[in-house]
Amino acid sequence: MGQYTASQRKNVRILLVGDAGVGKTSLILSLVSEEYPEEVPPRAEEITIPANVTPEQVPTSIVDFSSVEQSEDALGVEINKAHVVCIVYAANDDDSLDRITSHWLPLIRAKCNPSLDGEGDTEAEAEAEGDADREPLRKPIVLVGNKVDLIEYSTMDSVLAIMEDYPEIESCVECSAKTLHNISEMFYYAQKAVLHPTSPLYVMDEQELTPACKKSLVRIFKICDIDGDNLLNDYELNLFQRRCFNTPLQPQILDEVKAVIQKNVPDGIYNDAVTLKGFLFLHCLFIQRGRNETTWAVLRRFGYNDQLEMCQEYLRPPLKIPPGSSTELSHRGQQFLIAVFERYDRDGDGALSPEEHKMLFSTCPASPWSYSTDIRKSCPINETTGWVTLHGWLCRWTLMTLIDVVKTMEYLAYLGFNVHENDSQLAAIHVTRERRIDLAKRQSSRSVYKCHVIGPKGSGKTGLCRGFLVEEMHKLIGKEFKTNVVHCINSVQVYGQEKHLILRDIDVRHALDPLQPQEVNCDVACLVFDSSNPRSFEYVARIYIKYYAESKIPVMIVGTKCDMDERRQDYLMQPSEFCEKYKLLPPHLFSLKTNKKELYTKLATMAAFPRFQAAWILFYKHSHLRQFGLMTDDPRLWWKAGLGVAAATMLGFLVLKTISSVSGHSR
Repeated sequence: MGQYTASQRKNVRILLVGDAGVGKTSLILSLVSEEYPEEVPPRAEEITIPANVTPEQVPTSIVDFSSVEQSEDALGVEINKAHVVCIVYAANDDDSLDRITSHWLPLIRAKCNPSLDGEGDTEAEAEAEGDADREPLRKPIVLVGNKVDLIEYSTMDSVLAIMEDYPEIESCVECSAKTLHNISEMFYYAQKAVLHPTSPLYVMDEQELTPACKKSLVRIFKICDIDGDNLLNDYELNLFQRRCFNTPLQPQILDEVKAVIQKNVPDGIYNDAVTLKGFLFLHCLFIQRGRNETTWAVLRRFGYNDQLEMCQEYLRPPLKIPPGSSTELSHRGQQFLIAVFERYDRDGDGALSPEEHKMLFSTCPASPWSYSTDIRKSCPINETTGWVTLHGWLCRWTLMTLIDVVKTMEYLAYLGFNVHENDSQLAAIHVTRERRIDLAKRQSSRSVYKCHVIGPKGSGKTGLCRGFLVEEMHKLIGKEFKTNVVHCINSVQVYGQEKHLILRDIDVRHALDPLQPQEVNCDVACLVFDSSNPRSFEYVARIYIKYYAESKIPVMIVGTKCDMDERRQDYLMQPSEFCEKYKLLPPHLFSLKTNKKELYTKLATMAAFPRFQAAWILFYKHSHLRQFGLMTDDPRLWWKAGLGVAAATMLGFLVLKTISSVSGHSR
């Protein structure tokens, strides 16, 4: 995929207004015929100039208005249809110049904002309806002084004074329909006012960039600052130039640019590199010299629209996800996120401090998660400092990509994936095959699995989930989990391959509350009961019978707090009998005290090999295998199981090798 540029308008519509006799119609006819018309009709018909003959390569419609043939209502319709309005005055007629401010500009403002019109709401009514804080709509305006062939002076001083009071005025030009002086330039300025408007970028009164423009350029500067030293060196400037304009920056031109910055902004250059202040000054200079298109080219390359907001198509490229498929980070997505992490890990300690984490997301509207109550509670961290490690960082992105891939794509765009990778965020996402195919093949091709942990209050399921993240689980004993973190994610090894397992703690308020489909559906279910509480297992048994007995989702029943005295359960069957009846694996006894983590590997293996119980054999002694139909007198079973697992493992290695090979060629 080529470089992305935010889409511009596909056409431009120019409306000419002004007092009778100022030469509006003559200007249009002179442009079309390239000669002054001897006979001028009251109004010219609408004309469309093909894209291939306009400077910006955009088809342009030119519309004439005649107060003799058209009503004011018709004028209002045309003003709202137009993308830009040219107010024409006669350079030799002071009255037509005065009526720009006394009549035409107020009229255009009123037609664009009905609440400001005499027929609309009063100002008090608008305020009562909550419209007072709303920014009034501003139609770009170009002031056109015609008939300069009849005078020997310029009206520009008077016009520039008007421009200071009306920010919607983009430019002004003097011309002559009779001598054809500046006719083409007039329509070029009108077209430019639509495609490369000044008002979103620059405040004329203050001679300064608008806050929105400055904020956008600061983000662009940070994204291009690859080494994170708050400077753009020659290498980074050349990359910036190539990304925005598809051409390298010649050394001589680069030296000249630095010289201009150094002359006007002493601290705009530091160690022969451009500072943020120098970068902003450069764009300010472009706009002051009428080169708005340069700044707009940069902004659009980085995904901004005409309102200086990130385009939705830039943030959210269409991604097709078949039913039963899931989304994971691709190799390119992971490599990009690793590079971002390393850029902002300023002290190189392999972890992001709260300040480094905040700086990393400074190019985004906000952090996608809370540092203190989310990522530090849902992912592995450095247990000494409490800071997020690279492993934890990738885990959190893996989690977000599975449960909210649209948000992942948005934040990849904010962080500059599209720019650095010269591709859309789709290259960072891998869509897995459908689950029904995994079930048919009895092996999953995924690398991220979702496990729902379900159990009654007090069963210890939250501790089971949090124990997945820490090295010393016993330190969690007696700890009160105050944050409402739902997901915990970490990686596990399944037959030599790294997989990510996401544990979702399903909140059960009351024993009789039904589970929603999204709470039931997962890759593997972990039903948890307190082995020291005689009334705990009944809830788990009912959940299994109601939701999972007829499903194809693998289920593991876990008895927690096994370090305490095991109590007989007040249910029709004991847990082991229940599992034997429904051909489930024997209950797994778990305790935070023992610090044993094989449970998580078992869950990931069951998710990786759904309905292929032979792959689970290595977890159990022979005496446990008969109850789910795996223990027979046929010695070939073991060969089948071993060959099946070996084949699955080999297939996984081949897939990884292929992905690595493709990734290597794509760099």
